[in-house]
Amino acid sequence: MKTGMPWMLIGTSMFILGLVLFYVINPNGNKDLENIKNIGTFVGLSGMGVTLAGIVLRLISRNEQPIKENYDV
Repeated sequence: MKTGMPWMLIGTSMFILGLVLFYVINPNGNKDLENIKNIGTFVGLSGMGVTLAGIVLRLISRNEQPIKENYDV
């Protein structure tokens, strides 16, 4: 596996987990559920950052073709 691919998978799963925690939980005045919903927001935003880091790592670690210079004119 490439360097950034596991980071992208982890970040995407964190983002999806954050969405689930934020939209599924209805606190109705319960402080514990409210805290879990806030944790879902944090996990989702962190997941976006981890995904972006994975994309950047993947772009940095790509093997580029060497520059072939032709001096024949």
